[in-house]
Amino acid sequence: MLRWWREMALLVGLAIGTVGSVLAQGLPTQPPPVQRPFISDDDVTPLAPPSAPARKQKKSPVFEHDPDLDASDQLAPSQIDTSMPGAVSMPTGGPHTRAAARGTDTMLEPGVVARPAHTAKPRVIACSGLFGPDSNHAKLAVAFHAKNVGFAQVDAGSGAKVMATVLFAGDPKQRLEVWWSNPASRSATHLIVINGQSDWIAPGELHLGLTLAELEQLNGKPFKLSGFDKNNVATLTDWGGGQLSAPAGGCKVGISLRAEPKAASASSNFSADRAYSSNDAALRAVNPAVSEILIAY
Repeated sequence: MLRWWREMALLVGLAIGTVGSVLAQGLPTQPPPVQRPFISDDDVTPLAPPSAPARKQKKSPVFEHDPDLDASDQLAPSQIDTSMPGAVSMPTGGPHTRAAARGTDTMLEPGVVARPAHTAKPRVIACSGLFGPDSNHAKLAVAFHAKNVGFAQVDAGSGAKVMATVLFAGDPKQRLEVWWSNPASRSATHLIVINGQSDWIAPGELHLGLTLAELEQLNGKPFKLSGFDKNNVATLTDWGGGQLSAPAGGCKVGISLRAEPKAASASSNFSADRAYSSNDAALRAVNPAVSEILIAY
């Protein structure tokens, strides 16, 4: 019995195997499952956004060295200062031209000539005010600044010296002497002396360097003067009642004239002990000019 069951079990097994084989041959074959690899988030590289086209870099100009110059004499463009120095004036020409007077920025139309800068006013002496008979050293020091006004010895002629107030002693063009009737208090004007190279102008527009003809024009008529001394100097003796004989303010004006050195021999013909007229032809030929002016009270 046991053997029978064994044989039956074997037959059933074979039958089942056969049926399974037949069924397996009749069904379509399935592909094996695909094994996907495992990928972590750390292994994923994000895609970069599309980049803009790169801009071309503008090449800087290449500085070329001049073979004819030393290296120390050559400048690269970056070393050149393109700013305009303040001391350089604007170029001329064009629709306007800058005025030339004292750094002004006034614009002038073409063809208009710039007026020159005003020169300093001439120093004029009047027989009043600062140079009047009642003036003093203190007034002059205030008017012309103390640093320009001194008190010193000056030449009084024949080797003598007197104390006087001296204006602008260090400037021959502005130097002026004022003598006082009261030297101790430096007050009460006695004499004002213009000499040397001084530019001061006396009453009646008198100044150094005037000729006989120019003096006659200012005086309005001829005048009298002495002959020349040993220093070749002649002295006024009389204005002849002309305009220079009585300046406003009550002062008196005297002058000395020096002949030209080359006329020394001719000037010796005019004696210092005699008076001559300013319109004397021989005297004019000597061509004397004003060398000193005295303003007295």
